[in-house]
Amino acid sequence: MPIKATEVKRGQALLYDGKLHIVLDTEHVKPGKGPAYVQAKMKNFETGTIKTNRLNSSDKLDDVNIDRREMQYLYDASGKGGGPFVFMDNENFDQIEVSGDVITKDQAQWLKENLDVKVMIFDGNPLGIELPAAIELEVTETAPQVKGATATNQLKEATVETGARVRVPPFVENGQVVRISTETGEYLSKA
Repeated sequence: MPIKATEVKRGQALLYDGKLHIVLDTEHVKPGKGPAYVQAKMKNFETGTIKTNRLNSSDKLDDVNIDRREMQYLYDASGKGGGPFVFMDNENFDQIEVSGDVITKDQAQWLKENLDVKVMIFDGNPLGIELPAAIELEVTETAPQVKGATATNQLKEATVETGARVRVPPFVENGQVVRISTETGEYLSKA
């Protein structure tokens, strides 16, 4: 179904130049001179390249219906963090493997057993995953708090149970559970 370029939203799947793309970000631009346009950052699923495209406001694009299924992450089949990653459908309990090429390293570092994610599927093929905005992870390794340190904006390195490295406040200790933003990797709060 054709849609206008001004209706394009983040996370939407489109056919652009005859190839399947997913919109990563959009920006409506109204220059002082000339017509308004939409700047859309898109990922090509065939090649994996990310490109920013300029769309005229009057351009029509083909919207593609992608199935977003709620699935539970089970394990990494390679055991090395590179995939394929195994997910189970929460409705019919079917298991699928999603290759390490589809899931970025930034996303893979937050995958924890039994984590519910949305898997995007088109024509029976997984295209990617959508992580929850924040997840709770246990701190497995961090330096102890320095006695007498009173500065509140100091952060220290910590390793969480998935192996990801994050910056946390000095009062966070080994074994504590923290909330982390999956988009930025920033510490949000203690859980």
